Amino acid sequence: MNAMDVALICRALGDSNRLQIIQMLSDGEKCGCKLLEQFEITQPTLSHHMKILCECGLVEARKEGKWSHYSLNGETLDAFRQFVEGLCGSCREGKCGG
Repeated sequence: MNAMDVALICRALGDSNRLQIIQMLSDGEKCGCKLLEQFEITQPTLSHHMKILCECGLVEARKEGKWSHYSLNGETLDAFRQFVEGLCGSCREGKCGG
């Protein structure tokens, strides 16, 4: 995963609503209508958040009739985790300033 991809993910996760959405999706696919029930936001605002999460690759969307269903993209999450773990590797080896 390159630095640009990581920066997009970090920007997406920097919003508390989007971070909550990721947490909600961690236990499986959800319909957009179920996500919307958990927030005091409008449907267009939810769509904006979902667009950002999909564009950075954290979330995948599938249409079923007029509804959109969202799930986490495990490959992207794993690549992001590996990137972050790589940053921590030097600290575990005692090579960082902390």
